[in-house]
Amino acid sequence: MKALFAVAHYYQPKADAFYASEATDPARRILAVTTCITSLYHTFDAKQGLLDGQARVAHAANDLQPVEVSVVVCTKDASHLLPKLNGISHLFTQRPSGRDPKYLGLECRAALRDGIGKYDWFCYLEDDLMLADPLFFQKLAWFRDIAGWDAVLQPNRYEVAVGQPLHKIYIDGNMADATQSPRFQNVAERPVVEGEAFGRRYVFKRVNNPHSGAFFVDARQMEHFARQPDFLTEDSAFGGPLESSATLGVMRHFRVYKPARANAGFLELRHLNNRYLGARITFKGGTPLKF
Repeated sequence: MKALFAVAHYYQPKADAFYASEATDPARRILAVTTCITSLYHTFDAKQGLLDGQARVAHAANDLQPVEVSVVVCTKDASHLLPKLNGISHLFTQRPSGRDPKYLGLECRAALRDGIGKYDWFCYLEDDLMLADPLFFQKLAWFRDIAGWDAVLQPNRYEVAVGQPLHKIYIDGNMADATQSPRFQNVAERPVVEGEAFGRRYVFKRVNNPHSGAFFVDARQMEHFARQPDFLTEDSAFGGPLESSATLGVMRHFRVYKPARANAGFLELRHLNNRYLGARITFKGGTPLKF
């Protein structure tokens, strides 16, 4: 199995930063980007072993269905930190672009389109996300087989923290503006998909906010997506340019689902720069405050 990952990476510090790409501490950003890229190899690549102390060797491990990982990092001019990612330059190729940084996600789409015919899975990631589930693609394929090729399963994005009543929070719940999503998707069309796996029943729902900072499609879905006239069109109608580049296209051209809240961890990825848990969301007396 071969998977192509296109990562949108931008860094330009500013005093009133909202996005992590604008934070004034480059060290945290370097760590996040490094973790994003290396986690793909740690989780999926064939270079894994099991230590045999008696024989003093490492035997091959997780080699039943390894994933051949390829990573393309899309950048804007010199506004990036790639020269500071010491020791991992061999793990990715850089795709420089003069594109507006808010639409680097479209450059990632172009990189994925250029890989059609060479890969089994096509994956878009913002540069502060970590994948750590070795069954990630098996779950995606299983869901596609029960839901149909025109259905895409989005992972739930989460943050973790210590010293808080909640150790983990999924950050992409219902949008504050409930009018945005219905313009691009009809969640009433086959709103729920259910299936049996791993000895239990799982539920997946079409949701008001399908954004995850990422998307994952198979080869057939990628070919279909790339043929659409708006595939590389700059559009900020869903949330903003960053959110639209990641999510608006898949909303328009596929039925998009997420694992339901009761089994949110079925498919998930970690947001490495806490924007909410322990930051904008704080707790008092064990009770979450409204924000």
